[in-house]
Amino acid sequence: MLTDYYQVSMAYIYWKQGRQDEAACFELFFRKNPFNGEFTIFAGLDEALRFVANFRFTDADIVYLRKMLPEAEEGFFEWARHLDCRGLKIYAIREGTVVFPVEPLMRVHGPLAVAQLLETTLLNLVNYASLVCTNAARYRLTAGGDKKLFEFGTRRAQGPDGSLSASRYAYVGGFDGTSNVLAGMKLGLPVDGTHSHAFVQSYGGLDDLPASTTVNGVDIKGAALRWRATLGYDDDRLHDGELAAFVSYAISFPKKFVALVDTYSTLETGLKNFACVALALWEAGFQARGIRIDSGDLAYLSREARALFDGLAKRYPERASCLATVAITASNDINENVLASLRDQDHAIDAFGIGTHLVTCHAEPALGGVYKLVEINDRPTIKLSNDVSKTTIPCAKAPYRLISKNNLMLLDLLVPARYAPPEVNERVLCRHPFDHEKRVYVVPSVVIALHQLVFDGDADGQLARPSLEDIKRRVKKQLTLVREDILRRSNPTPYKVAVTPELFTFFLDIRQRNEPIVELT
Repeated sequence: MLTDYYQVSMAYIYWKQGRQDEAACFELFFRKNPFNGEFTIFAGLDEALRFVANFRFTDADIVYLRKMLPEAEEGFFEWARHLDCRGLKIYAIREGTVVFPVEPLMRVHGPLAVAQLLETTLLNLVNYASLVCTNAARYRLTAGGDKKLFEFGTRRAQGPDGSLSASRYAYVGGFDGTSNVLAGMKLGLPVDGTHSHAFVQSYGGLDDLPASTTVNGVDIKGAALRWRATLGYDDDRLHDGELAAFVSYAISFPKKFVALVDTYSTLETGLKNFACVALALWEAGFQARGIRIDSGDLAYLSREARALFDGLAKRYPERASCLATVAITASNDINENVLASLRDQDHAIDAFGIGTHLVTCHAEPALGGVYKLVEINDRPTIKLSNDVSKTTIPCAKAPYRLISKNNLMLLDLLVPARYAPPEVNERVLCRHPFDHEKRVYVVPSVVIALHQLVFDGDADGQLARPSLEDIKRRVKKQLTLVREDILRRSNPTPYKVAVTPELFTFFLDIRQRNEPIVELT
């Protein structure tokens, strides 16, 4: 029932005219890469196939459809009651693959009415998933492979379902974990986090601590105060409530003590209070994990924090070496541009917590995928437009990826699905689908068939269920196959998607046969 009204009304017309079982082929694709880039990561396929496998109308659905379409004949509702995806076949590119405009991510063959009814939900499941996954991959490329990335966007996502999807596809796109507990429970994602400013603010002073602050025989409060005196931090500028909060966290979670240090002043009190508690915890046999900075000049503050910790580790090599390995995490409205700026400033940040801009895809909130009919009863169809790029390429198509002898992607070639694939080490002419002047010969060293049969409604339904880890590894591997000039943030090079000469000629012919000739008077 997650569909648009016109899908149901069209299905009724097909049924009423006896056309519901006509053989149709639809293709799902997009026309423009997001985020001013030149690549996209295909995601959402597994969820889409699970939807198809379970597609049916319940009794409650039928009751509502009767209310929505009171003029429809009763036979339609009986037909809809028994509807499923038998007779449907879906070919698709593997989830986690780098993909490009106009090539079919999914190719759906089956009865016209059922294939039409799938449109809205398939687009809903693929568009946002691919968008978030691509966004996450871009963040990973910008941050570098040595930095930890955590998705912190649950509170800013578009509702509960949006937050769960964002966590899932940010992880697939290259993030290391999430703060979303529901995603951890349902999807098995690594869950991590620190504490809020409210936690620090809730402590007014050391009197708010429990009577015992002992861990492994060490009084953490007492040891922290001794370190304050030893380091010369025993003055009015250090906030006792903040120290109490850090001690409370440390005694509760001695194996994963991380402190948010910017509630009052990162440099004047936060870093110093953290250092004292971390050193006290070290005496008890535990290594503090690190700090989080959520405001201010992140590059400068991270360098100052690292300098302080390294300085103390050198000053007290036997008692303070633990500070040399604490991690510095930064948050605070981080986006791709901020990551690039921080990289250029030689920061000392080890991990980033990224929320709003990641999960809302603030830089580009929609992918713009479409689902178009390309064949009906083996007859190719076309949708024309004054904007040539919005004209659909007719007939069922299979995409092939042509790889160079250096194992880099050269281009993707769209071939009519009934035709043989290009051959290795054989020269093939590749035509731009919309510009007759652009053409190139390619001699591929490797030819990869991008489409696989992923759903067979007459057999076992969904044919494979890769894990999130499998898809995540595929994304990482895929990005190593793409040229750097295509991946770069500034003025990336467009990747070529071409058609065979036969498809180019047929495309031109069917356009001319279907496009009205303008008459001037």
